[in-house]
Amino acid sequence: MFGFGRKADGAPEVKASATGRVAAMGTAGRPVWSPRDVGTLTRVGFTSNPVGFRAVKLIAEAASAVPLVCSDVDGRMDVHPVLSLLARPNGAQGRGEFLEALFGQYLLSGNAYVEAVGAGDLPVELHVLRSDRMSVVPGADGWPVAYDYTVGGRAHRFVVGEVSPVLHVRAFHPQDDHYGLSPMQAAATALDVHNAASRWSKGLLDNAARPSGAIVNGGEELTQEQFDRLSVEIETQHQGARNAGRPMLLDGGLDWKPMGFSPSDMEFQKTKEAAAREIATAFGVPPMMLGIPGDATYANYVEANRAFYRLTVLPLVSKVADALAFWLGAHAGAAVGLAVDRDRVPALQAERDAEWQRIASADFLTAEEKRRMLGLAPEGGA
Repeated sequence: MFGFGRKADGAPEVKASATGRVAAMGTAGRPVWSPRDVGTLTRVGFTSNPVGFRAVKLIAEAASAVPLVCSDVDGRMDVHPVLSLLARPNGAQGRGEFLEALFGQYLLSGNAYVEAVGAGDLPVELHVLRSDRMSVVPGADGWPVAYDYTVGGRAHRFVVGEVSPVLHVRAFHPQDDHYGLSPMQAAATALDVHNAASRWSKGLLDNAARPSGAIVNGGEELTQEQFDRLSVEIETQHQGARNAGRPMLLDGGLDWKPMGFSPSDMEFQKTKEAAAREIATAFGVPPMMLGIPGDATYANYVEANRAFYRLTVLPLVSKVADALAFWLGAHAGAAVGLAVDRDRVPALQAERDAEWQRIASADFLTAEEKRRMLGLAPEGGA
């Protein structure tokens, strides 16, 4: 009788996958990409990448400084409770800090959440909530019925009533009904490439900022003691940026043969610059404003700055301002409007001066028509 699972001759059975030999022959692995969740993208693309950090900061700071005008059914208002609330949204933040956090969350995750605090017509305080901690609770009809804010295993639920206690501003996402698509996610591949190129540069600096070489033995074979001593000397005396350029003394027929950079090594810097331009493109920032070389799309910095405001900053501010105005108006029970005050945006001053001059010189327009075209209230405030 043969035992179950044992060969007749008693030799142990050799077990191996039929695909093992094929898999073992692979010489190049697949690229490893960072996860696409908000936390990882923020760490990889913002806190650890200078291009992503500067792009987000540049847009958020510029957008938070854009002046807004408030209007209601009576027209433009210089003094309004909504303006007072935005001037000091809460005890810890002023207008600039609040709006910078709001725009920053939007750029990092594609979603921005604002909590209304206080009972009554208009909220007493406004607070920006972290997007990575918020989750939408959809109802049977697909619309959000609540928002869960989770911290350390504990969750607080904001129930959506007649007026939502949470404002959710999200970027366009063609494949998601509840969450927006962030520029950070669109630029994730370029961010990984840029970070990998930076790590390669750091490794090159650690290796004396020069290409590697080989020690060629033209004499007798080294003993183990000589080999160990040579290895220690190279490691302690000739590696690292601190030892860059230090001459090497070789004896016993040894000779140093430097190896030049391979074409792939030489392309690393170009690859890094190309990745940086892709990151800037995803955020809508002209590369020259981030100090990225090799980009001459705009004739000068002034034109690039004007395009930056016209194509990136102002559309973002207008979208968020409209959402804030509708939400705060629903709380107050009255129609409220928030719009960009283009006359007070320095980057657009030349365009506005030309527009003012063109309209002012139009003799076929009445004074009231000119004021209306310039976005001014009727004369006399009527």
